[in-house]
Parts: sequence; structure tokens; C-alpha cells
Amino acid sequence: VQLQASGGGLVQAGGSLRLSCAASGRTFSAYAVAWFRQTPGKEREFVAALRRSGDPSYFADSVKGRFTISRDNAKNTAYLQMNSLKPEDTAIYFCAAAQGIILSSIRTPRHYNYWGQGTLVTVSS
Repeated sequence: VQLQASGGGLVQAGGSLRLSCAASGRTFSAYAVAWFRQTPGKEREFVAALRRSGDPSYFADSVKGRFTISRDNAKNTAYLQMNSLKPEDTAIYFCAAAQGIILSSIRTPRHYNYWGQGTLVTVSS
């Protein structure tokens, strides 16, 4: 499956952005989908994940209550709605997909087979 992330940009602290991850090539509904983020010099960090069925969702503690993840399998697209953004949310955001991922691995980047190219989110203070 090929993934294309979009929707990043510059936003003020407290603002919102919605990222999209468009999938093509295979049956998107067969994949768990996740968002990770990365800043220079740091490892890729788990943000949120959603299983094939769309329920339940999983979040990093740092974004819980502010971010939501969803998917529209009919449109082969996953979304990350980011509200109440903080400067520390500034990063390149990547979407990822995997088949057959188990719950204990859902927050680990190396268990995802497919990655989008990343989209930059910058939150100004």
C-alpha cells in the first residue's frame, strides 16, 4: 500500500489542524493505521493508532484529549485531527500502516511496513 500524508502547515498555539493520509494500491481496510512524529535529532515518536475496525484508538499521553484519529475506509483515508496545538507538537508527522499488528506492537515504528512521506506541522507560540 502507498501512503500520502498531507495537511501540515503553520498554526498558532491553541489552533487546530487536520492531517490526512491517503492510501492506494491495496485494500486499506485490511491495515491498522498510525501516526508518528519526529523532530531533528530525536527518534520517531508514536502519536496515535487505529485498528482495522476503527475501534478502539490509542494515543500517546502527550496528545490524549487533544488529538483524535479516524479513518474512512470507503475513501481509503485516515485522519489525525489535532486541537489545542502546542509548540511542542511541532514535528514532521508520518502516517504508517501495517497488517496483522498486535496490540503490544502498535506504538512501535519498526512494526509498520508502510510509511507516507511526512508532512510538517509547525506550531508558533
